[in-house]
Amino acid sequence: MKRIQRSAAGLLGTALLVAGLTSLAAPAQAATASPAAPRASAITSDATARAEVLAAVRRQAVTHPNETGRHICYAAHVQNIGWQSAVCDGQMAGTTGRSLRMEALSIAVSGVGGVCAVAHVQNIGWQHWVCAGDGTAVGVGTTGQSLRMEALGIGVGSGSVCARAHVQNIGWQSKVCAAAGQAAFVGTTGQSLRMEAVILTV
Repeated sequence: MKRIQRSAAGLLGTALLVAGLTSLAAPAQAATASPAAPRASAITSDATARAEVLAAVRRQAVTHPNETGRHICYAAHVQNIGWQSAVCDGQMAGTTGRSLRMEALSIAVSGVGGVCAVAHVQNIGWQHWVCAGDGTAVGVGTTGQSLRMEALGIGVGSGSVCARAHVQNIGWQSKVCAAAGQAAFVGTTGQSLRMEAVILTV
């Protein structure tokens, strides 16, 4: 995991400054229970995926209000399935037990001061960080190229963000959390292993 942080974290500071998010802070780690089952496929394009996660994060704020007002919603593009329906706040996106690669992820947040994300992709390596404020979706990975996502980095502008990945030959990794402006990294690099599922919380 430190290799992942060294190879991509240096780009996060610039990305956060461009997005107007906060300064860097140190991450923490913790374990978590197994996530919920995946949702059925319902999204047909990258643009629809972004719209879906935006709608989901707005619904989540209304139908599941909490004291902090913090929510994160996301949808995975999965081999042989395409875009799945958006899930939120600790639900699982992707699949387990089916040997299917995650290829892309669309993410939207509310109440966290914006989000930045980056993916490590087969044959590409680390993509550029993409950032957006609350109520705007970001997308990482690829679609239509049959390339596996191998790792994910994610950061938010305030509070903290946590991520956990299900990886080929490894299973569920430990949950990784990062404070505002710092990135939580999950997955692997240099091992040619596919990410199969992810859960995110803020």
